Amino acid sequence: MSEFISDGKRHYGGISSILRIDAKIFIAILLITFLGLLTIYSSSSGDLSLVIKQATRIVIGIVTMIFIAQVHPDNLRLFAPFLYFVTFVLLVVVLFFGVGNTADRWLDLYLFRFQPSELMKVFVPLMVAYYYSNKPLPPKSAYLLIASLIVLIPVLMIMKQPDLGTALLIGMSGAIAILLAGISLKFFLGSSFTIILLAPVLWMNMHDYQKQRVLTFFDPESDPMGAGYHLLQSKIALGSGGFFGKGLFNGTQSKLGFVPEHSTDFIFSAFGEEFGFLGVLLLLSLYLFIALRGLSISVKATDNFGRILSGTLSLTLFLYVIVNVGMVIGFLPVVGAPLPFMSYGGTSMVTLFATVGIIMSIKSHQRILRK
Repeated sequence: MSEFISDGKRHYGGISSILRIDAKIFIAILLITFLGLLTIYSSSSGDLSLVIKQATRIVIGIVTMIFIAQVHPDNLRLFAPFLYFVTFVLLVVVLFFGVGNTADRWLDLYLFRFQPSELMKVFVPLMVAYYYSNKPLPPKSAYLLIASLIVLIPVLMIMKQPDLGTALLIGMSGAIAILLAGISLKFFLGSSFTIILLAPVLWMNMHDYQKQRVLTFFDPESDPMGAGYHLLQSKIALGSGGFFGKGLFNGTQSKLGFVPEHSTDFIFSAFGEEFGFLGVLLLLSLYLFIALRGLSISVKATDNFGRILSGTLSLTLFLYVIVNVGMVIGFLPVVGAPLPFMSYGGTSMVTLFATVGIIMSIKSHQRILRK
């Protein structure tokens, strides 16, 4: 048995204790990534190159998670402004030198490419938690306004790329952080009213393809071979899976190319077709378990920084699931949001593991409250 110290107490445990990781969360994530690899392999008709690339990214993500889990939350708090500012500068660089299509902007560093906007999914909640860490809660109205600016500035930058989906996800994660810090009913109602008033302004500044996505959400059958094609084929794939699914390698809608982006944004449709309702239930249960486990860690945190950050990251992870699933079943507009730990991707996968690493760091470095 190995010896380790947590919360000022001496314990004995295995490899998970030595690495300061939460074994329950880690096992749930490994199961999800395994299901993702199976779905990618099956829907791509046995393309091993995609599986190997995704597996490599998962390994990099796990290493990142373990590394961050060793970092004390005080150090995360110390470097929060620096990380936020550097990533903001990278967002500015993307606007002038980014590569990719209009809604998918990357920085090409020759050896690899990455999306700075993905980093903001972590650094915006980190910065809000840092800002509130030494302030009395619930915060004053002035503090709420400053926190709102911390969230809105990168959101507007990302919308300018334009990447409306990522911008909305970051905006919602920042809003969750502010809500967990505590806001008055007056401020909440005022903010909600302001957002409603600004909705027409947002609509007028959206690109034509973004407006089309919103319109298609309300009536996908109006253009079944055009803007509504993705959503309709996604529903067909999910519905054809039935209760038990068609079985691995038997998903016709995804393998024959009817479901677009079946390894990325619409991987949930490909998974549902092959594994059916039971498989979907298992997958969503794993996501729910991770979120609840993270919230449990948040409740037990002994300072504002740990409570706000772990709670926000846990809820945000589940929010990403809700947005992706809601998108592919037609409950939400198609915004190009990946399914956590399943969708094929590099920067997003590493960022997600980093998010979990922060939650694990907060858990493994809990302090004892002294009277």
